[in-house]
Amino acid sequence: MKRAHPSRRAVLAMLSATLLPGRAMANPFREIIWEDLIPKGVPYGEIIGPGKIDEANDTWVPEYDRNAWRMNTRLNGKAVKLPGYIIPFDVTSQGVTSFMLVPYVGACIHTPPPPPNQLVFVTTKTPWPSDSLWDPVWVSGRLSAKSMKTQIADVGYRMTAERIEVYEWQ
Repeated sequence: MKRAHPSRRAVLAMLSATLLPGRAMANPFREIIWEDLIPKGVPYGEIIGPGKIDEANDTWVPEYDRNAWRMNTRLNGKAVKLPGYIIPFDVTSQGVTSFMLVPYVGACIHTPPPPPNQLVFVTTKTPWPSDSLWDPVWVSGRLSAKSMKTQIADVGYRMTAERIEVYEWQ
């Protein structure tokens, strides 16, 4: 009597069914990069204009076109993991509890702020140690495409951090 062997497709399906749920449970956050925050079809170069100097306040005022306010709404409500740097807003004795996540060191402090769709306002219940502010971090949480104004810049996204960790260079 000849035994039937499962097809290659059936074996792959069985393996996927047993392995993938464990991988999904291990990291429920989808890694994204800053470019993902810009809607498809909007080149970054079309977001930032030349800007001008506000001599009265001695600051640089960037000029953005309407694309700077366009958010990637497909990420709204998604669990994501995004790398960046912390610009602190609220600091307690335990550390930072709200901050702006920015794509590069010095954004908003030493240079004009990036466009709103390149900034994320983050709140966290677990304070981030204030002695680690210059370290790059991974921030994981649910992203919300909901803009807001802060004293530093207009922000296009918000997130409540479920996890913050030091970014390790590979």
